[in-house]
Amino acid sequence: MPTPSARVAPPTDDKRWRLVEATMRRYNFAPAALIETLHTAQESFGFLEPESLLFVARSLGVPLSRVLGVATFYNYFSLKPQGEHTCVICLGTACYIKGSGQLLAQLEQELGIKVGETTPDGKISLMAARCIGSCGLAPAGVFDGAVMGKMQPEPMMTAVTEWRPA
Repeated sequence: MPTPSARVAPPTDDKRWRLVEATMRRYNFAPAALIETLHTAQESFGFLEPESLLFVARSLGVPLSRVLGVATFYNYFSLKPQGEHTCVICLGTACYIKGSGQLLAQLEQELGIKVGETTPDGKISLMAARCIGSCGLAPAGVFDGAVMGKMQPEPMMTAVTEWRPA
C-alpha cells in the first residue's frame, strides 16, 4: 500500500476525478479523509465502482478491506448505480412501530422490486435505512432527498407514482 503522500493516477481521465482528488488534498491525503472522499466520489459518479474504491484506498494509504467495509456499512453509499429517483424508508424503532415495515412492503409490491433494487426502467431505487434521525415524524422516509414524515400509504404512493411513466 503506498503512503498517502504518493501520487496515484485516477482510473480514467474523467474530470470528475479532480473533485475526488481535491477532497483528498484538502485533508492532506490523510486516512481520516476516507468517508469524506467516498462521499465526493459517490456524489461525482452516482455510486462507488470497484475502481473508485481501489483508487481511494491507494491514494489515502488505507487497506482496500477498510474502504470496502466503510462503503458497505453506511447506508448512504451504494456500490451499484441508483435509479433516477430514490426512495428510502426508515426502519428505525419509532418508524417501524408506526408502520414503516408495512409501507415498505407496499412499495415493494407496487414497484415489483425488493430493498436495494432499482426498477427495470431505471426510474426508482428502493432502499431502507436503520434510522434517518426523524423519529418525531415517524413513520418517515426520504424521497429524492426530501424527508416525508408521518407517511400514509396514499400520499406515499402518489409521490412514487408521479415518478413512473404513464
